Amino acid sequence: MKQKKRVGIVTTWFERGAAYVSRQYKTLLEDECEVFIYARGGEEYAIGDPKWDGPNVTWASPCRIQITMAINLDEFVRWIKNNELDIVFFNEQHWWPAVLAANDAGAITGSYIDYYTKETVPFFGIFDFLICNTKRHLSVFEKHPAAHYIPWGTDIELFKPHTTELVDPDRVSFFHSGGVSPHRKGCDAVIEAFSRLNGPCSLVIHAQRDLKKHFPHLAEKISQLEAAGRLVCHEKTVSAPGLFHLGDVYVYPTRLEGIGLTIMEAGACGLPVIVTDTGPMNEFIADGENGSLVKVERFEQRSDNYYWPQAFCDVDDLTVKMQWYVDRPEQIASMKQHARDVALERFDWASQKAEIVELFKHVSKRPEENALKQAILKFEARRDGLKTPSALYTNFHAWAYRRHPRFFAVCSAIMVFLKSLKPKESA
Repeated sequence: MKQKKRVGIVTTWFERGAAYVSRQYKTLLEDECEVFIYARGGEEYAIGDPKWDGPNVTWASPCRIQITMAINLDEFVRWIKNNELDIVFFNEQHWWPAVLAANDAGAITGSYIDYYTKETVPFFGIFDFLICNTKRHLSVFEKHPAAHYIPWGTDIELFKPHTTELVDPDRVSFFHSGGVSPHRKGCDAVIEAFSRLNGPCSLVIHAQRDLKKHFPHLAEKISQLEAAGRLVCHEKTVSAPGLFHLGDVYVYPTRLEGIGLTIMEAGACGLPVIVTDTGPMNEFIADGENGSLVKVERFEQRSDNYYWPQAFCDVDDLTVKMQWYVDRPEQIASMKQHARDVALERFDWASQKAEIVELFKHVSKRPEENALKQAILKFEARRDGLKTPSALYTNFHAWAYRRHPRFFAVCSAIMVFLKSLKPKESA
């Protein structure tokens, strides 16, 4: 009997959208492959959290190099070799030496496509295979000899409707998720448009930021809407399936997305979705079918030179689209049911299992391009030279992990426990 492929996923690994992406890949693969997680860190560690920790999870020690997603290569290569990995699959890997190290260790390397600039697009040629979950990503990488288009989806059993009726019979309830990036997700546009609406309606916002501090120019307006009982803000981390059950319509005029995970999650929960009319959002929402598309007022390049520009929606048009639902409460039930039906047909991630498993089973190593490798090394040398690490903090953090890993783990477990003591959302 042929041994299962051994797959390592390099990823952020705590309550965050990117980690949920990795977990969805893990879930589809683990029946047919041995799956290992290299948790490279991020804003926090989830050591000791039963939702994220486990025997196949390796927590990367903090890295001295102050570049996003940099990792300690000696430790990383040991992880590959000790687990005898056949494939190393990277989720949003911004630091290229890790990919080069995995190639040098003999592993087949692949990447989930999300972040890239015009300068870094050619560098993806060092991967043996790529997975593009949107047509927009595929349009950039279609010349790669092993780029695969696999449309994104969600867990339609975890994300499902609580009711097809109005959450509050007396008004239409809008829901918006601002996450850790309220500005990118258009939270300010939602608040401004909502403040202009006429008729019985309310707005629920979930964000992992203090919105009054994040948008000081809207602080007074937020306070007024809260005082009037029209706006409720939940400013904390909430695990999946989140708070979609608090809304009838999901309003998400996001300015920039790699995929836009919450779009499909909301649809699976039976919410029609209002999104910005640009890619990739309009790949998943059709105007008048499972939601509404909002006009783009202008495009602006982001400061980090991400390949795609930000799309700022027309707030006047957003107001019109939201008002349309307020004026038709009697139609909400049928629209919610239709949104769920579309999700069942198009957003079921489990339906992609066969294709993904076959890809991982049969993918092979491609010849290495030395010129491309040298170009990447020059890019990283130039970038590293521009950074000034805060050595006092980062080196102490790394020392604490390496010299006293049990103490580090105990501290992380205590943090997880303290977070669990926070009041939970009522159903």
